[in-house]
Amino acid sequence: MARSCTISRYATSGSAGSSGLRQYAAEHDWLTIVQLPTYAPDLNPVEGIWSLLRRAATANVVFADRDHLVRAVRSGMRRIQRKPHLIDGCLAGTGLSITPSAPPTTQRKGQ
Repeated sequence: MARSCTISRYATSGSAGSSGLRQYAAEHDWLTIVQLPTYAPDLNPVEGIWSLLRRAATANVVFADRDHLVRAVRSGMRRIQRKPHLIDGCLAGTGLSITPSAPPTTQRKGQ
């Protein structure tokens, strides 16, 4: 089974290792690098998660201290994790989807 991998990375000027990564990708036809704009929140599914947290777990709250904020964010994250359709919606908003790939098949010695 042929393997493939796509790396999405944000463009930065003078990125450390960017020439090495380009060279590695050029030598391996199974690897694709997609260069994203420097700042593209509409392409980043994490922005959707932050939006959900801001609208629910942290909306209109004055936090007493750092621990209060951490508890609220963790509670909000657990709430989101229990509702997979919210995560799917954040991915769909970017045009991305989770497509499980078949695990690589390996043969054991002696088979």
